[in-house]
Amino acid sequence: MNLPFRHLAVLGGHGQMGGLFVRRAEALGLAVQVYDQPLEAAALADRDAGLPQADLVLLAVPVTAMDAVLEAILPHLHPQTTLADVCSVKLGPMQAMLRAWNGPVVGTHPLFGPEPPEDARVALVQGDRPQDAEALARVTALFEAMGFACFRTTAEEHDRAMAAIQNLNFVTTVAYLAALSGDASLRPFLTPSFQRRLDASRKMLTQDATLFSTLFDANPYSMDLVRQYRNFLHVAAGGDMDLLIQHAQRWWEDASARSES
Repeated sequence: MNLPFRHLAVLGGHGQMGGLFVRRAEALGLAVQVYDQPLEAAALADRDAGLPQADLVLLAVPVTAMDAVLEAILPHLHPQTTLADVCSVKLGPMQAMLRAWNGPVVGTHPLFGPEPPEDARVALVQGDRPQDAEALARVTALFEAMGFACFRTTAEEHDRAMAAIQNLNFVTTVAYLAALSGDASLRPFLTPSFQRRLDASRKMLTQDATLFSTLFDANPYSMDLVRQYRNFLHVAAGGDMDLLIQHAQRWWEDASARSES
């Protein structure tokens, strides 16, 4: 297989998402170097097995660690090395990478967890320099070789979408369950549908709450969606449930139209 990169370095490669990309890249035959905290300058600078060998560096690190990681690794990169991230927010990380690195930059967001489904998709964002277009094409080719379906977007479009799909889901789930959590008398009345909602929320709130809170804060469009949602709650408070149901049913209108045609 003719791959667009030969040497991959993964920062945060011992984490769940970083580890997934390490395994997929090694299965393709790439030489993969894994780094995690603490980032030691001697290991990063090693010209035989360090960052100078990498033609793609993938940052699988928290958004809050981006600036510190960039400061540690950039002195050791080859000028033509492509720099990419896998953060769930794109405006801030893209700005940080483009500001810090003169080489090619690509933003990615895998829309799945460490155990991806068969139709796992990755959103890809191009930097704003001419060299970034070629880098985007190469990263796309690599991710497709790893088995992922890729689509291109902009950092703004991505963050608006994730504020709606990821962050609003998080904050409304937190608020809903927090509003009910102090009432022990509800326990005997739990229905299967409510239990399914609890089960779906367990990991997000008991293991990943800090992660989702950080992503909520890092996305500049999160509060816009909260305010929009609040407006719909005001409609509910006014008793106009039919209007809300009509809005909600739009999710299935396209599917119904296709089935009737």
